[in-house]
Amino acid sequence: MTGDDLQELTRGALEEIAGASDPDQLELVRRKYMARHGGLITAGAAALATVDGDGRAELGRAFNLAKSTVQQALHTRQLELASGGRAADAEREWLDLSHPGAGLDRGHQHPVARLVREIEDIMARLGYESVRGPEIEDDLHNFQLLNMPPEHPARDTHDTFYLAGAEAAWLFRTHTSPVQMRTMLSGRPPFRIIVPGKVARRDNPDPTHIPVFHQVEGLCVDRGVTVGDLKGTLEYLLRALFGPERKVRLRASFFPYTEPSLEADVACGICQGSGCRSCLGKGWMEILGSGMVHPQVLRNGGVDPEQFSGFAFGMGPDRIAVLRYGLPDVRELYENDLRLLEQF
Repeated sequence: MTGDDLQELTRGALEEIAGASDPDQLELVRRKYMARHGGLITAGAAALATVDGDGRAELGRAFNLAKSTVQQALHTRQLELASGGRAADAEREWLDLSHPGAGLDRGHQHPVARLVREIEDIMARLGYESVRGPEIEDDLHNFQLLNMPPEHPARDTHDTFYLAGAEAAWLFRTHTSPVQMRTMLSGRPPFRIIVPGKVARRDNPDPTHIPVFHQVEGLCVDRGVTVGDLKGTLEYLLRALFGPERKVRLRASFFPYTEPSLEADVACGICQGSGCRSCLGKGWMEILGSGMVHPQVLRNGGVDPEQFSGFAFGMGPDRIAVLRYGLPDVRELYENDLRLLEQF
């Protein structure tokens, strides 16, 4: 290969570079002339080994000139094609900023979370503050301070999830009542709080039960609080949740931490009270337990029952969601079925 050969190759390369209409075609030209192995111009490097003396120096200068000239032309043409491509893309994808944009897909609030927030809003209108506490509890706050004796069935392993290997009796709380006790022990009356949170019990799953569920409890402690205050609060809450047309009943019950105790039922929204699988044929669904706080529980919380009285209540938002939205089975709330969740 001679210097004249390199000049001829350079002219051909420059013509093909100028004629390349897109980056792919330009790449083919680069490989043809400048590929490390087999390129027409880069082959001049091998030719240098066959020339001696002054001829070798002259051929080397010609090779370097051809190489730098073609590389510069390739770089310049690459920039031109990129600039032209961006201009073409901009022309093709012209954006009208005044045109309304496409809507964004948004997540959906879970019906239970939505209901908990609604309950918080309702009770806030009555002056109640929402507080939260630990989901892993000790026996003292979950049972002892709430007047639940050692032989109480709720303490059995068939009803409560205990943590294996723990030196003390640690468990997954069975209700959010321990937060009420912690609140009383950390301050002084009056108290008006609601406690939403997750709880667990060893229930076999069925249309009205799941082992891990949600609870919202309320506590009011002040001077002169009566059963009439409790009934008025429950009626206000239930009417706000279900409307005045849904039948509600209060009936006597028993809880170790309240005396007297009341339970609230609402007519089944599936069968309208006639009896079905969801309400186990009763026509009613229990949604709320309540009562006047037991004097011993007040003492355990550092409150003098001779000066203060109070009431407490607890409800299951999962079960209320079933009633509110006409679901036949509480388990449907946690099957992640988008056909259900997208409605909220």
